[in-house]
Amino acid sequence: MRQNAGVQFTLALAMCPPERVLPLARAAEEAGWDSVCFPDSVFYPEEVSGDYPFTPDGKRFWADDSPFVDPFVGMPAVAAATERVGLYTNVMKTPLREPLLVAKSIGSIAAMFPGRIGLGVGLSWIPEEFTWLGQEMKTRGKRLDEQIEIIRRVTAGGYVEFHGDHYDFDRLRMEPPAPAEHPIPIYVGGHSDAGIRRAARLGDGWIGAQASADEIAQHIGRLRAALDAEGRAGEPFEIKATPIVPATVDDMAGLAAAGLTDVITVPWFFSGGDPTDFAHQLDSVAWFAETVILPLRDLEITP
Repeated sequence: MRQNAGVQFTLALAMCPPERVLPLARAAEEAGWDSVCFPDSVFYPEEVSGDYPFTPDGKRFWADDSPFVDPFVGMPAVAAATERVGLYTNVMKTPLREPLLVAKSIGSIAAMFPGRIGLGVGLSWIPEEFTWLGQEMKTRGKRLDEQIEIIRRVTAGGYVEFHGDHYDFDRLRMEPPAPAEHPIPIYVGGHSDAGIRRAARLGDGWIGAQASADEIAQHIGRLRAALDAEGRAGEPFEIKATPIVPATVDDMAGLAAAGLTDVITVPWFFSGGDPTDFAHQLDSVAWFAETVILPLRDLEITP
């Protein structure tokens, strides 16, 4: 997934109309972005009994008719329409799903597009999603721990078995596995202490939601402490987040120096104009690359 020195840049295709997904992804690749990512939302209840964890008032910041293309549909479509750009989920609400089915989908995509696919995993905050999909919400953290292990084992190939508290199966193999030379990196989302510890214990990296530069620096400090506690200090570990900072080289260089390895962003909210206009979105993808990504790659940054 890593293609260039220094901080990486991912175009978030969040709430993107389906007909714009491929053109925006192709524009990102042409402009020099490293990756595109897909959020996950199976459905949105008309009445929600839970609070969104990343806003002060607990309310979502998107409309209930915002489109969310299924990541396991959007990722292979983008991969087939491009040549280089990486793809990952940001994040998939994995505890809403059976892990063997998740492994089947992500393993197949990774086999078709070697070295370009990653899996971001996290917990859902919406009680109705668990109830209506027949999954238990209170065990979602423990189940995610087991899911990560299952997905990693199954996509590695060969016969495997698993006997956990929440999932149990005898020896099986799933074909095709991910290529041995390109295992699927798993990035763990979450700002909570449990999420940070889970990322440090089980992840190839961490994915954060929207945060200021100071908040990201605090999260990175917590991650480093957790990695040290797990005996993983100094190991390769990706740190991805959506920074709420100006779109400048200096601001992005500051994030890179703090240890952020991947900036996830939506450039049409930073370049003026109507953020819902398709032409503006395409122009913003190129503008951000010319203004921030390419100049930043000429700098030497030491975290």
